[in-house]
Amino acid sequence: MAKSFLSIERLTQKYPDGNGGQFTVFENASFGIEKGEFVCILGHSGCGKSTIMNILAGLSEPTSGVVKMDGFQISGPSLDRGVVFQNYSLLPWLSALKNVTFGVAARFPDWTKQQVEDHSIAFLAKVGLSEDAIHRKPSQLSGGMRQRVSIARAFANEPKLLLLDEPFGALDALTRGTIQEELLKVWRGTNQTVFMITHDIDEAILLADRILLMTNGPLARVAESVEITIPRPRVRTEIVESPNYYAIRNHLVQFLGKRSAELAGQPSEAGGTHTPQTIRIDKTSVQTSDQPILQAVKT
Repeated sequence: MAKSFLSIERLTQKYPDGNGGQFTVFENASFGIEKGEFVCILGHSGCGKSTIMNILAGLSEPTSGVVKMDGFQISGPSLDRGVVFQNYSLLPWLSALKNVTFGVAARFPDWTKQQVEDHSIAFLAKVGLSEDAIHRKPSQLSGGMRQRVSIARAFANEPKLLLLDEPFGALDALTRGTIQEELLKVWRGTNQTVFMITHDIDEAILLADRILLMTNGPLARVAESVEITIPRPRVRTEIVESPNYYAIRNHLVQFLGKRSAELAGQPSEAGGTHTPQTIRIDKTSVQTSDQPILQAVKT
């Protein structure tokens, strides 16, 4: 079977527990992400979502297991992987534009200064920043504008994999909705592969092609991979009209509210892996009963 663009294979993370033993966050996690796919991951605090993100970014090493991208094992940070953090992580002494050109110049060292600047301005415009705003320093921008700069910077570097760590968590609801839609527009125009952590179910349904669901920690695992069977393009105010929306949402709520605890703490068998079940809920297909189609497929 062909490998995915991003392949997570038997990933395990353990830490000392302070009593001479080990604390297992998750073990033998295995799943894949296809090129150009937008995948969100949901789970309660402590299940290891951020740990997985840091491993994918090359910011930390797993206890065991490997991550391969494009057939090559990930080792350390790389310009092929871009990260957008919740706290913006902008250089405070540089303007919005220079925060973007700084990375673009490193990513494309053969470009002229004008090429770098034009490319950076174009991506800032994609997230709604232009004119005098791009020449302000982060302290002179609102929280929403700072996160727009972070997103523009990440996309402008054209990484093979874009990692989003709760990028809208610090924003108010109205600003978050606006930037979600801008993120979708930029993603559709670049076809980049995206892996995103979120705690917001509705945000995940709006953005993702698939949602990975993690059980509670310790000994957490990626238990399910839920396909989002709502056609694109999606508009935040319209997706609720899809016959699949509430069926998918209810499944996610039930998992996070009940089943994530019931399935927690189950170690894998010796030599085994924890591969998520594929869940597809589609009420638009031809049915022979009034019940939604729910398929769980071991992949």
